Amino acid sequence: MKRNFILGGVCVVAGFALSTCWQNLTRFQARAAPASALAGEDRMLAKKSLSTFGEADEEMPAAEPMPAAAPAPAVVAEGMLGGGGARGGKKDMLPGSMPPPPPAPPPEAPATPGRAWFPETFLFEPLVVTDESGSASVPVKVPDRLTNWRVLALAHSRSGAQAGAVSTFAGTLPTYVDPVLPPFLRAGDVVRVPVQVVNTTQTPVTRSLKVEAQGAAVEGGSRTVTVPAAGSVVEYVTVRAAQPGPVTVRASLGGTDSVVRTFDVWPTGRPVVETRGGTLAAPRTLELAGPEDAVAGSERVRLLVYPGALGVLRAELAAANGRGGVAEDAYALLLAGRAPELLKSLGGTADAEVLKHMSALAGQRVLRAGRASDVATAALLAEAALAHPDNPVLSRLGERLSGQVAAAQRPDGTCQGADGWTLQRLLVATADCARAVRAGTGTDAGRRRASAFGARVAGAFERYVARVQDGYTAAAILASGGVSGTVRDALRKQVRESLQKRPDGSAFLPVGPGVVRADGLVPSEAEATALAVLALVDDKEAPLADLGTSLLADYRPERGWGDGRANLAGLQAALALFKEPLPAQVSVVLERDGKVMTEGTFDAKALREVLALEGAAPGSAGKHTWTVRAEPAVPGLGFSLTLGTYVPWRASQKGSGLELAVKGPAEVKVGMPAEVTVQAASPAGMVLTLRQGLPAGVQVDRASLDALVSEGKVTAYEVEDGAVSLTLPPRGAAEPFNARFRVVPTLSGSLQAGASSLTPVERPDLVFHVPPATWAVR
Repeated sequence: MKRNFILGGVCVVAGFALSTCWQNLTRFQARAAPASALAGEDRMLAKKSLSTFGEADEEMPAAEPMPAAAPAPAVVAEGMLGGGGARGGKKDMLPGSMPPPPPAPPPEAPATPGRAWFPETFLFEPLVVTDESGSASVPVKVPDRLTNWRVLALAHSRSGAQAGAVSTFAGTLPTYVDPVLPPFLRAGDVVRVPVQVVNTTQTPVTRSLKVEAQGAAVEGGSRTVTVPAAGSVVEYVTVRAAQPGPVTVRASLGGTDSVVRTFDVWPTGRPVVETRGGTLAAPRTLELAGPEDAVAGSERVRLLVYPGALGVLRAELAAANGRGGVAEDAYALLLAGRAPELLKSLGGTADAEVLKHMSALAGQRVLRAGRASDVATAALLAEAALAHPDNPVLSRLGERLSGQVAAAQRPDGTCQGADGWTLQRLLVATADCARAVRAGTGTDAGRRRASAFGARVAGAFERYVARVQDGYTAAAILASGGVSGTVRDALRKQVRESLQKRPDGSAFLPVGPGVVRADGLVPSEAEATALAVLALVDDKEAPLADLGTSLLADYRPERGWGDGRANLAGLQAALALFKEPLPAQVSVVLERDGKVMTEGTFDAKALREVLALEGAAPGSAGKHTWTVRAEPAVPGLGFSLTLGTYVPWRASQKGSGLELAVKGPAEVKVGMPAEVTVQAASPAGMVLTLRQGLPAGVQVDRASLDALVSEGKVTAYEVEDGAVSLTLPPRGAAEPFNARFRVVPTLSGSLQAGASSLTPVERPDLVFHVPPATWAVR
């Protein structure tokens, strides 16, 4: 009888190769397992309840020594500090008294390569097929994290029987060193860094300890330590972070262990960013003015190069699935469905596996959102689902959603609408509905439905065309394809007359007061400009090249043009404008006042990606002439040039109606809770975001924040490295906000908190700042 199992159990053998030791589905033995997850955690985090698989147990210093393996070539995880791990966590340790001066250490072996690979999870194998005997082998390399690894294996047979196993194994060294580093520091911070030295052997050990850093200064980094048998000691070194930038710390324990960790030093001060963009059809000369009081070492320049539609398309395929939201999911699904045809038309090739994964993930999210959708959601999702005709589930969903939108059309031809809606919003929503219904023309029923819907919607647009007073609404109607003839010509004229020019010659479509999208949100200028391109793409009088300059300058690889709606319009506009193939090789040069600051040469393969050139730009204070050129010049090559720097914080002036006061703790000790008090005032009825900056190593007591939520003082909060953000509900006239929350410092030294700010949610341009303070933590 054949016994083939999926995900057989595994056990650990010498050299960290994992081989199966599955016996049967009801009785098995396993010392480790292959397939689902191998995960590690540092010592402090191991204290929590391990109610789920995939986490590391607490370290066992006395475990049998096992040499740490070299980094594996494929990793899907991030490390954490502690337990031999990377930065991000904290280890519980009790520093003992200093031992008497030790004898001279014995000669030591040559230095070992530094441990530098610290993922929490390093193996995920969702499909391991065993042989006829129920055995399989999964070779792996174990990370440099020194911890107990927890291994989970799940299995099922072809007949549907299921079982699982959990086991652990230890990764450790006879003696090792573990510096506890913060996830970041700020320029000017001085911190005492604990360095733990662990001895897992049964005899005392004397070794030389050396801690050094690149990008920061280390004081007291060389000494000799003696560690008792099966024990540990904690030493402290002082780290001074003078300048912003990356820091690499290397701690060595004689020739027995060496560990390498990195963290960033953040600039202090208020960020100031100036951005210009355009196309590289010819050399572009721009004037950028850097602030005169820039913080030393904070001036940097970044040149993003967008190689036409193909580069933007590839960048979006890589980033779209990582953005959250219904509109973003619809955009990702639509992009995955249209990508093969688009890539082929632009001279690229599609990665079938990547698109399959993208479609599956976005499809699941869209199916969930479309189960009980309203008309607005149906209009958003229909086109995305219908972009997958080979998927019967998505096709049926798209047909249903398209039919739902068509059935919601009013007798006057408009779609959606509710009490309190303006005509402008109603017309934009109707345009969204027209696009969704037109997408469902793949069947006879869909074509009949689209024909009837289109006739009525064209009548509605013709009836209200004289009342369209802004370029955004006119562009949205034109982009929907719902108008023709004199109505189309009138709306195109409205869009052209609404366009504005920037000093660099680029054109954009501004968003007028009171103008909103179908979802009630104010559209960005980037989205409006993209719609203008789609509205005028066949208009010979339109400044399409200048609009394309703004379109590419507004693009950011990490977020596209904004949310899902903006990205849909932006990508369609880029594809419509930049269809010409690029040359085999292009050199891009950035100069300041005639001196080359950065340059790069991109071949045909590199030209298919969005590329970035970045570097320090000291001496950029005041006005300077910057030149960007491509050799040869390429009309479809866009760029965005950003000069970023930091300036000293200054308290905001009163007068905006916003006020914020922050009081830090009077006395701060490592490990002891301290209280932060915040007071705020604003005009009545405003929803506010209060962002409180915190020093490195200061952790927020979430229980105190939960208490603020329970009391109704705060509706939500978000904790991040170096800050906590509170969302404050609207308050009445002359009703101030007062709150306290607790924090716990984990590092001693002189540490700078970030600035604090108070911002109305609906007016992000209106900000009240409080300069940062310096905390002295003992």
